[in-house]
Amino acid sequence: MSQVLEYSEKVMDHFSNPRNVGEIENASGVGTVGNAKCGDIMRIFLDIEDNVIKDAKFKTFGCGAAVATSSIATEMIIGKTVEEALKLTNKAVMEALGGLPPVKVHCSLLAEEAVHAALWDYAQKNGLMIEGLEPPVADIEERE
Repeated sequence: MSQVLEYSEKVMDHFSNPRNVGEIENASGVGTVGNAKCGDIMRIFLDIEDNVIKDAKFKTFGCGAAVATSSIATEMIIGKTVEEALKLTNKAVMEALGGLPPVKVHCSLLAEEAVHAALWDYAQKNGLMIEGLEPPVADIEERE
């Protein structure tokens, strides 16, 4: 018997009308993470100028919750400094969406990790040390 998942109105909105879908050419940073267990793959592109995220886009292959978390995560970091964006947590992503079913919490982790991976890429490309920024994982299973 399959389980029916309850999604908040906000999750459904971001899934049905995702914001910031696409790629940024010559992005300042690009982060890609996945989850081998469910097959979701999330890629975040950042355009950073003067330490501020001017734009963020995403491409996500995965379930509705993965699309929704990508969408809200990009909205949450645009206009923020690199340091502020680094503080994005999966908990903040879930709260912004009005919650996620327990079996979909990993999607919010993907969003957090993809943003951090893009920030890592930006730091590497520019020879920057950003306090609290750790090397990304390819599969979020490594963090769970």
